[in-house]
Amino acid sequence: MLSSFSRRALLKGIASSAALPVLLHEQSVAAQNPANQPESLAQIEAQVPDSKRGKWWLGHGMPQEGPNTPKIAAPIDARRGADLTLAIRRVKQLGVTHLLGGGPRIPWTVDDLQPLVSQLKEHGMVLGNLMIAGFPNTLYGRPGRDEEIEKVKQSIDAAGKVGIPVVEYNFYAHRAIEGYFGEIGRGGAGLTGMDYNRVKNLPPLPEEGTHTLEQMWANITYFLKAVIPTAEKANVRLALHPNDPPVPLSRGSQQIMATVEGWKHLISIIDSPSNGITFDCGVTRETGNDPVEVCRYFGTRDRINHVHYRNPTIFTPYVNYVEGFIDEGDVNMLAVMQELVRVGYTREVYPEHERALDADREVGIPNQYPQGGGYTGMVFDIAYAKAMLQASLILRAKQA
Repeated sequence: MLSSFSRRALLKGIASSAALPVLLHEQSVAAQNPANQPESLAQIEAQVPDSKRGKWWLGHGMPQEGPNTPKIAAPIDARRGADLTLAIRRVKQLGVTHLLGGGPRIPWTVDDLQPLVSQLKEHGMVLGNLMIAGFPNTLYGRPGRDEEIEKVKQSIDAAGKVGIPVVEYNFYAHRAIEGYFGEIGRGGAGLTGMDYNRVKNLPPLPEEGTHTLEQMWANITYFLKAVIPTAEKANVRLALHPNDPPVPLSRGSQQIMATVEGWKHLISIIDSPSNGITFDCGVTRETGNDPVEVCRYFGTRDRINHVHYRNPTIFTPYVNYVEGFIDEGDVNMLAVMQELVRVGYTREVYPEHERALDADREVGIPNQYPQGGGYTGMVFDIAYAKAMLQASLILRAKQA
């Protein structure tokens, strides 16, 4: 999963990449903009006749997202004060209106979040998920966790007040990112490999220590019992991402979310829609499980609060795999999307972990993963995910 850093960085500074066609009137806009400087989205749209505005892309041939369908999402730089003009424009060009990002330092306030939410709303965009972090004492059950938890509760309350429906988080004892390495795929594109043998003998880090499953379950139980009532009151759903990579032991610590059984245990701690998971079909396959069956289990219980949509190739479950293109791995991506539609999932689907393509390499790729991609790779993944959603909606209509 992308960290808040990589999410923030992904759309920052993409002005140097090759631009897609903007609107029907791009040529006339370019003629009036000889310096070739990006104009604001408002300036571009102002040149579209009222009779055409908001109508030129919505024909009747293909089903579209709606209130009762999943929503394909893209990352946005969610820091306060960030210039979102170009990012909004480039995401909107893809037909994406739902966004996600990494949140500010806790505690969040309404003053932190409202300017971003309002700016996006002005352009018909929705911030559907914000990642929260910054509570290490809570993770490890150390003194100071109550103060951190209070900041998390304040942040959840602020999210609810500005209309952010999902707050995503991690609960890693240690994330085994040291096991990642670069691979080369079709046409020289960049892929990301994972090999547990690279990390299984690494020593614990002093600032983390080592932790058993029992300790980590006790820590997250303490956390959930404190924050879920606040989330319920704020009408916010929490989404815990599974351990990614889902290795059995990471620098001496066991991982509570490294197995599907762990995911099931999580939602049993407090039985509430606000206590849910990020369903990651890629991690699910990395554990050797069937993503469609796992989607059905959590989806029929209304405990999928966010979705990551990617397609690895697995050599040994939990231990060795490659994160490749979304159209060539071991996951039946159409079947996963069909199941999301079937169980009535209506929140965001994020096609993450884009691959490195030459068009992005030429301008530089801000990605923490070896051979991870940039904007062009994201465009490919989003287009594929949108096609899977439309195919699923067509197939559902035929079966009705």
